[in-house]
Amino acid sequence: MRILGIETSCDETGIAIIDDDLGLLSHQLYSQVKLHADYGGVVPELASRDHIRKIVPLIKRAMQEADCQAGDLDGVAFTQGPGLVGALLVGASVGRSLAYAWDVPAVGVHHMEGHLLAPMLDEPKPEYPFVALLVSGGHTMMVRVDGIGQYDVLGESVDDAAGEAFDKTAKIMGLDYPGGPMLAKLAEKGEPGHYKFPRPMTDRPGLDFSFSGLKTFAANTIRSAATDDQTRANIAFAFQDAVIDTLAIKCKRALKQTGLNRLVIAGGVSANTELRSRLEKMMQGIRGKVFYPKLEFCTDNGAMIAYAGLQRLKAGQVEGLSSKAKPRWPLDSLPPC
Repeated sequence: MRILGIETSCDETGIAIIDDDLGLLSHQLYSQVKLHADYGGVVPELASRDHIRKIVPLIKRAMQEADCQAGDLDGVAFTQGPGLVGALLVGASVGRSLAYAWDVPAVGVHHMEGHLLAPMLDEPKPEYPFVALLVSGGHTMMVRVDGIGQYDVLGESVDDAAGEAFDKTAKIMGLDYPGGPMLAKLAEKGEPGHYKFPRPMTDRPGLDFSFSGLKTFAANTIRSAATDDQTRANIAFAFQDAVIDTLAIKCKRALKQTGLNRLVIAGGVSANTELRSRLEKMMQGIRGKVFYPKLEFCTDNGAMIAYAGLQRLKAGQVEGLSSKAKPRWPLDSLPPC
C-alpha cells in the first residue's frame, strides 16, 4: 500500500509518500518561519493563505521525487486536527479532493498521533507498550501507548505547553522568532548555579504539567537582572534546566506508575539536545530505553501523517466525502486499529 500524506496544521506545509514495503519514498517540507517572523508568532490567516500557495507544488515535487503517478497511490492521509482551523481546512480539502479524483480512500489523521508514531519511521522501532512524552509548542502530554489508537492520557498541560513557554520566554528576552530554538542555543553559553527556577507541579502527585508560572518567574527574573550577554545566557540556562528537569521527573514518575521501561519522546521540543541527553541518562539509570524521531521528523511534517494514515487505512478506516477539520480533538477518543 502506498499513501500520500499531507500536513497543514499550523505553519509548515508537509507532503510525503510512504510505501508499506519500501518505506518513505519522498518527503517535502516548507516552513513559514520567515513569513511570521515580523509578527513574533503565527498569524492564522497568513498561514492558511500560504498553505494554499505551497501545497500543490509540494505535492507535485513529492510525486516526482518518489517517481510516482496518481495511479500508483492507494490512499491519501491528511491532518484533520488539532490545529488552526483555516490551515487544517486547506489540507483536508485538497487531500479529500485528490482522493475523490483518484478514486482512492482518504483518512483524516490526528496530528498528535502523527507525532507519537514518528519514531516508527526509523529503526529500531519501539515495541508496545510504552510511555510517550508528546512535547511541542501547543501540547505537552504523557500517554501510555498499548497500540495504535490504544491511548491512555496520563497527564497533560493545564495551561502553557513546554514549547509555548520556551517561545514566550524567548520573546520576553528579545530573541528572534522562532524563540524556542534560539533560547536553547543561548542556554548552551549559560553557567549553572546563578539562578534557581521552580520545577512546577513536581511537589504534588499526578502527571499534569503547568509552565505558565515558570514563564512568569522567568519574566520577573529577566526584568530584575542585568542586561549583559552572560546574564541572559545564565537565565536561559536556568529556565531550560527547569523545564527539562520537570519533564524528566514526570517521565520517571509515569514509568514507575505504569511499570514500563520504554519511553518515546516526540514533538517539536523533542529536538532539544539537552532534553534528549537528560532522558537518555535517566533511562540508562533505570535500565530502560528511550526512542525519538530523527530531527527532521520532530517538527510538523508530512511523513508522520503518511505513516499514521497508512496504519489507519490498513485497518479499514476511511473518511467520508466531506472535508472536516477538528481544531480540538482529544487523543484518547481515537478508535484502535
